[in-house]
Amino acid sequence: MDLRKYNTGIRMLVVGLLLSIASLTSAHAQETDSTLNDLEFTEIGPDTSVVTSKATKVADSAAVKAKDTAGKAVTSTANLKTTEQEKTLWETFVAGLLGGFLAFLMPCIFPMVPLTVSYFTKRAGSRQKGIGQALIYGLSIIIIYVAFGLLITIFFGSAKLNELSSSGWFNFIFFLLLLTFAVSFFGAFEITLPSSLVNKIDQKADNSKGLGGIFFMAASLALVSFSCTGPIIGTLLVQASSKGELLAPATGMFGFALALALPFTLSAIFPGFLNSMPKSGGWLNTVKVCLGFLELALALKFLSAADLVWHWEWFDREIFLVLWIVIFALMGLYILGKIKFSHDSEVSYVSVPRLFFAIFSLSFAMYLVPGLWGAPVNILSGIAPPMNTQDFILNSGGSSGNSVAVDFPAKVKHSEILKAPVGFHPFFDLEEGVAYAKKVNKPILIDFTGHACVNCRKMEDKVWIDPEVGRIIKEKYVLIQLYVDERNIKMPKDKVHYSEILRTSTDDLGRWNGDFQASKYGSNSQPFYVLAGHDLNPLVKPGGAIFEAKQYAAYLQSGVDAFEKKKSD
Repeated sequence: MDLRKYNTGIRMLVVGLLLSIASLTSAHAQETDSTLNDLEFTEIGPDTSVVTSKATKVADSAAVKAKDTAGKAVTSTANLKTTEQEKTLWETFVAGLLGGFLAFLMPCIFPMVPLTVSYFTKRAGSRQKGIGQALIYGLSIIIIYVAFGLLITIFFGSAKLNELSSSGWFNFIFFLLLLTFAVSFFGAFEITLPSSLVNKIDQKADNSKGLGGIFFMAASLALVSFSCTGPIIGTLLVQASSKGELLAPATGMFGFALALALPFTLSAIFPGFLNSMPKSGGWLNTVKVCLGFLELALALKFLSAADLVWHWEWFDREIFLVLWIVIFALMGLYILGKIKFSHDSEVSYVSVPRLFFAIFSLSFAMYLVPGLWGAPVNILSGIAPPMNTQDFILNSGGSSGNSVAVDFPAKVKHSEILKAPVGFHPFFDLEEGVAYAKKVNKPILIDFTGHACVNCRKMEDKVWIDPEVGRIIKEKYVLIQLYVDERNIKMPKDKVHYSEILRTSTDDLGRWNGDFQASKYGSNSQPFYVLAGHDLNPLVKPGGAIFEAKQYAAYLQSGVDAFEKKKSD
């Protein structure tokens, strides 16, 4: 039988999955959020003195009224926060599912399917018992990986995961980790677990009977295949942890394990499924190497985050885009067989699917080229460094004009360290921004953001550049950007206090802003937008990212209307 038809079909599936994971990662990789179920919130009065720790002691009647207003605002955002958390977990599950299907196509796992199914059939003595054991085997795989995801949560907890995701060390270490995974997939070495551990599990699987033996067989699969699945699992856990959700690691592992277990179970239930599967061959290694290219590209996202958090200011947008262009160009050449590694099979001819996948990879590389001169490159919004790291922008256009009000300060506080989005002129200090808002009698747009926040950059790169959105922000609001992960700017001693919410001292600007966000508005996710009056109470319900420009413009306008109505009353 000619196996080329099967190989062609599986290659189409493989590359499709690779591209799906890449797009999913780009769209959802770096949102930071945390549950607040275990947090005790401190409400803050409406006077602008809330910017100091003494504001919590205000006890006059006006403060009491403002507390009620703030409490209503927190309640009104509860449903929105729950929806965002559910969406994040769903996205993590889908990413895990795609990762599991990719892991199944790795050389360490795919050839084991017929052997494992055959073993169950012979051991059980009948097809019915074999199906039952295969179901237990699949369930055991799911239990093992989900338990591993839960351990991540138990050791770190949601608050720690949220802090880690915005840490420079976290991002730099995982850059090195993903770089190691990529090199491993390229064939330089294999990541394996200690042989003594693997042998011990194998012995228990051989000697145990019943459910115990099946469970240890599943554990043996997890350990033996670690050289292939380890990088995928590591990448998935990094992405899940960076979301800050309490159950994200376990949810991602559930999706991964489900996709990994399904083929084994289906092969036992439906023998025709096993017969229709392609034979093992060199195409398995092609999948592995292509995944290495994707790992390498994703690693650069974490290096960029570390650069932003630590203010290195050398890994700018141009360097990032050049590296991505080279990576995907090399991937296209590899698919065409122009680049070979020592363990690759000979490509005697270029099939039609290979040609189209190569065209797609090379075209994507070409699509990124205009970004070197300041083009938005929307598909990488939030993944690539922000536009304000770009050294040369050919056409600023849109909302990125540099016009500024004549009475705007020539220099705002912390501007020597924190960079404004291109075309905007925010304050980075709450007191300074509130004082200016009172002076010009405009409402305030408080943008709780972070250096490592993917969706924050995505909003700036895709939504804020919209002419109408940019016009409203610049003409109708005083923009105050409060970074919750800024560790280099230390707070004055009179503003340092112990945060019951963060369970740490607010000795730097990031922790102070994070404590203020959670205390005043009942949220610790970013981005988080508060349209407020001069008393810092919300004019309309605060919310997170809105990626539709028209909807976001309408949201901003509703705050302006509420402010004008409040003035006229």
